[in-house]
Amino acid sequence: MPSLDEIRRLTAVPERRVVFRDVDWSFYERVVESIPEGSNIHVDYDGRDLEVMGNGPTHEDVKHSLSQFINVIAEELSIPYKGFGETTWTRPEIPRGLESDLCYYFQPEKLAAVARLRGSKGVSGYPNPDLATEVDISRPQVDRPGIYAALGVAEIWRFDGEQVVIERLTAEGKYAAVDASGFLPIRAEEVRRWLVDEDRTDDSAWARRLRADVRSRTTS
Repeated sequence: MPSLDEIRRLTAVPERRVVFRDVDWSFYERVVESIPEGSNIHVDYDGRDLEVMGNGPTHEDVKHSLSQFINVIAEELSIPYKGFGETTWTRPEIPRGLESDLCYYFQPEKLAAVARLRGSKGVSGYPNPDLATEVDISRPQVDRPGIYAALGVAEIWRFDGEQVVIERLTAEGKYAAVDASGFLPIRAEEVRRWLVDEDRTDDSAWARRLRADVRSRTTS
């Protein structure tokens, strides 16, 4: 297994993905446990291959805006939700695990379960999230959709630096692109507009314009 210093060296270049092929669950667990919280190193395991990557400034910038976007839409429309950030979902029973860029709960029964579990250590008792966002400035080298499908995550928003795609999990266990989110009344093209076309130089001004836009639609 690589040491923490080796993992840091491999992920020193932002967005460069390094893959360890044909490894088992214990290898994944040891790697995850060796990386301190807040180290900005993503680790994903699809049941066979493990990927590590260090996030760069572009990734973090877009992720922050996506978080603001979802928060503003949900708050302005009074949609109950709970954000769980970059939680690492380790599920030995699958066995797969990953760290989403952002993840959220929307379903009432899951929100209730999360409220009951608040303060618990570890993720074993928590339900899997309803929605996750993926900022893929570089192309993933492991089967991340397969991990999300195994977790039963109903919806994923993907951004590749230019386009936004909203995908929903089908009955066949695959993700298919859809026009709009099933949890928020928003279309993929609108998410792209606020990430790509709108000026995001000032987060505060950007958020104020977004709020005004949402309010104008709800009052018209």
